[in-house]
Amino acid sequence: MIRIAIVEDEQEYIDQLKGYLQEYQKTAGEEINVTVFRDGDGITAKYKPQYDIILMDIQMKFVDGMTAAEEIRSMDSKVIIIFITNMTQYAIRGYKVGAMDYILKPVSYFAFCERLSQAVARLKRRSSTFITISVKGGILRLDASDIYYIESQGHNLIYHTSSGDYLSSGTMKSAEEQLSKCSFSRGNKSYLINLEHVEGIQDKCAQVKGERLQLSRPRQNAFMQDLTKYWGELK
Repeated sequence: MIRIAIVEDEQEYIDQLKGYLQEYQKTAGEEINVTVFRDGDGITAKYKPQYDIILMDIQMKFVDGMTAAEEIRSMDSKVIIIFITNMTQYAIRGYKVGAMDYILKPVSYFAFCERLSQAVARLKRRSSTFITISVKGGILRLDASDIYYIESQGHNLIYHTSSGDYLSSGTMKSAEEQLSKCSFSRGNKSYLINLEHVEGIQDKCAQVKGERLQLSRPRQNAFMQDLTKYWGELK
C-alpha cells in the first residue's frame, strides 16, 4: 500500500487530487491510502514518518507548504514531496528541501500521473538492504537508503546518515562490496555517494543534503554516467 498525504486548503483541488488518485489506482493497479490536511500546521503537528508521498500546496493561509516541508524534512529524510503551485519560482525553491518535483496549477491528469508514476518508481527502487558496521563499543545496523555518503579517513570510514555520522573501521573497497547492489557511486577516492540523495551537480561537486562533495577528474565521467542512468530509471 502507498500512503499519500494531500496538504491543500482549497476544497476544489482536494476533490480533484482525490479523484486523480482514484483513477490512478484503477489504471496502475496500486493500492493507495489517502490522508488530507487543510494546512501545513495540520501535517507538521505531531508528525511521524508514516507517509510515502506528500502532495503539498505551497500557498496556504497559516503555515505555507515550504515551511511545512522544511519541518517535515528535518524529521523524515525519506518521504517524497511533490509541490503543487501556480507559481514556478516557489516550486524551484522546493529543491532545497529535497522535493522530487512540482506540478503547476491548474493540474492536468497527464502531468499528475507522470509525476506520481515517477514517485512510485522511486519508492519501488528504494533499497531494503541492511548492512552491519562496527562502531565504538559494538555494532550498528544501517539501512542502505539512509546512508547519504561514506567518507574515507585514514584507516576508518565515516558513514554520514539520516540519523547522524558514525565512525567505523574498514576500507572503501569493502564498503563498495557491501553496497554493490545499491545505487552508490565513487565521487573520488574519499567519497562513496548514495545517488538517491544527490540533489544536483555544480562546479564539479555533487550536492548531497546541503554539502558539496568534490568529484575528482578521473572519476567524474563515470559518476555522471551512473547518476544519469539512475535519474533516467526513475522516470
